[in-house]
Amino acid sequence: MKKTILALCLISALVSCKSENDKNAVLSKNNIEYYSHVWAVAINEGRTNILDSAYVENAVLHTVPEVKGKANAKAYYENYVVGFSERKFIVKEIFADGDKLVKYWQFKGKHTGTFFGIPATGKDVDVIGCTIAKMKDGKIAEEQDFMDNLDFMQQIGIIAK
Repeated sequence: MKKTILALCLISALVSCKSENDKNAVLSKNNIEYYSHVWAVAINEGRTNILDSAYVENAVLHTVPEVKGKANAKAYYENYVVGFSERKFIVKEIFADGDKLVKYWQFKGKHTGTFFGIPATGKDVDVIGCTIAKMKDGKIAEEQDFMDNLDFMQQIGIIAK
C-alpha cells in the first residue's frame, strides 16, 4: 500500500512539473511573438500608437535618465521614428523564460530628423544592441537597452572618431 501511495505521489509530482513547464513555454512563446510584433510595428512601420497598449501603466525604461510611465516610454521611442528615416529594426535573436525576455537586435537608419534634440546630420547609422525586458500580464513592464553609445554618436557625426 505504501508503495502504491508513493508511486501515485511521484506520478502526480511529475505531471504537475510538466504542466508548469508547458505553461511557461506557452507564456514564453506568446511574449516573444507579441514583443517582436510591437517593435516591428513601432519602429519599422513608424506606428508608435501601438505603444499606447503595449506597456503597463507604470512601465520603466532603465535609461539615463530613467523613463517612467507608458506615455513617457512612447515619447522616448518616438524620437527614433522622428529622428531617423529608412529605419530598419532587426531582431537577430530573442529568448524568453516566461515573463523575462532578452533580445539581440540591430538598428539601421538615416539621421534626417531631430533625435532627442540633436538636429539632423544626414548620416547613416548601423548599431547592434541587446535589450532585457520584463513582461507583466502580456504587456511590457520594464526594459533596459545595452549598446555602444559612443559608436552610435560617432556614426551620427556629433562625436569625432
